[in-house]
Amino acid sequence: MSAVGNKFYIEGEQRGAKVSDLFAQVAPRYDLINDLQSFGLHRLWKRRVVRLADVNAGDRALDVCCGTGDIAFALARRGAEVTGFDFSEAMLTVARRRQNPQSSILNPQFQHGDAQQLPFDDNTFDTVTVGYGLRNLPSWERGLREMHRVAKPGGRLVVLEFGKPDNALLRAIYFAYLRCLVPTFGKLFCGDSATHAYIFESLLHYPAQRGVAEKMRELGCHEVKIVNLVGGAMSINYGVK
Repeated sequence: MSAVGNKFYIEGEQRGAKVSDLFAQVAPRYDLINDLQSFGLHRLWKRRVVRLADVNAGDRALDVCCGTGDIAFALARRGAEVTGFDFSEAMLTVARRRQNPQSSILNPQFQHGDAQQLPFDDNTFDTVTVGYGLRNLPSWERGLREMHRVAKPGGRLVVLEFGKPDNALLRAIYFAYLRCLVPTFGKLFCGDSATHAYIFESLLHYPAQRGVAEKMRELGCHEVKIVNLVGGAMSINYGVK
């Protein structure tokens, strides 16, 4: 399928700056719009991610492209020592505001940086998650490779992302929703329909759940599986290093 064109989407390394501009614009309303455009279902999908991450008290967890922190906070509530990592300072500002100011220990800890060059040693984390972030990287393959590198042997990789349904009719309906209705949320709440038209544009260039599963196997992961949600319109990829 050909691209429809979006000012926030360009190919190559310069893409990161455009996506940073996008998230700076949407950060204040990001959580509200997520609730509206997913009918609140994103909260259930993130809980599924956390269950698959299977953290125990004292485990080290990394949530890449953590955004406003939903998954990172959920992992911390399960007792893990969590690092939330994101390249958008605007999104991290929202995440930090959500932390308990009365707590003597900050968990999660939020850190700014590039998901394609994680500043962590090999074999550091018991689980590495990413929710709605892999698709936004200039190279999703490099991002997944970095997730794999910093995971311990036996560590879980869990990826939540927009998917591409196998069923042609469902895929057509879903793509029409992303193309025609979702940009309205950007227009209403961010003053620019392009902020959310970007979702459809970026999905066109992303191999979705099957491509991620193939890459996980290429990296040497085992127990690789795809959990399709809403008929594959959303998906979770899972693998063990």
